[in-house]
Amino acid sequence: MDDREGSFVAVRRISQGLERGSVYNSSSEGVPGSAAWLGRGLSCVCAQRRDSDTNSTFDLTPAQEECLQSLQNRIDVAYDSTIPLHQEALRDLWKLAFPEEELHGLISEQWKEMGWQGKDPSTDFRGGGFISLENLLYFARNFQKSFQDLLRKQVGDRSVWEYPFAVAGINLTFMLIQMLDLEAVKPRTVVGATFLKFLSENESAFDLLYCIAFKLMDQQWLSMRASYMEFNTVMKSTRRQLERELMLEDIMHLEDLPSYALLSQ
Repeated sequence: MDDREGSFVAVRRISQGLERGSVYNSSSEGVPGSAAWLGRGLSCVCAQRRDSDTNSTFDLTPAQEECLQSLQNRIDVAYDSTIPLHQEALRDLWKLAFPEEELHGLISEQWKEMGWQGKDPSTDFRGGGFISLENLLYFARNFQKSFQDLLRKQVGDRSVWEYPFAVAGINLTFMLIQMLDLEAVKPRTVVGATFLKFLSENESAFDLLYCIAFKLMDQQWLSMRASYMEFNTVMKSTRRQLERELMLEDIMHLEDLPSYALLSQ
């Protein structure tokens, strides 16, 4: 987001063919809780690539090429509310998030409790694709305590105006795709090449890094005593910290990242 002009980098709507990195201008004054407010406050600004990032590429092993292609195939899958598998995945997310509360329907005001912009989450998933739902499911299934802590804002001195959990999660998926340069045929950054080494050893590496990033983002949010207008600043700080940790010499697995210790199962 450009604080002076009120513009933001939009998340590509895969199903409609819009490209990542398109810039939209918002002239409306966002009202807390409205779609306009969420767009202005929670848009990912991590898509800008430095010129130096495209000066070189890194060769991949056949195994790394296969893993990258598999992940890219996941990234290209749009969320489709007419597909039973996608519907069931969304129901599973609700059950994991609120096991004590029965869901009334895939379109329901209840979804706002999870931090969706409206009563139909499918309109938000168009931004991150089906993989953003898979990321949330992986987080809920493998790190239930951390997932619940962030969903219910149970840890730390929270802001009066908190980030909506689900929408923030979609932004994190998008940020990681950009940070790791996952839409390139070959990685053009050292960080991207380093990640593919982890991916070739663990097919769930992207999902695991997502969980680490979400918990790290929340820690940054708390340490900065941020409110919704600082969300993009927090995202930038989170990205920088992840890049630093991925470049540490003694990191052999994602579980070795310092921020992995923030996660609780």
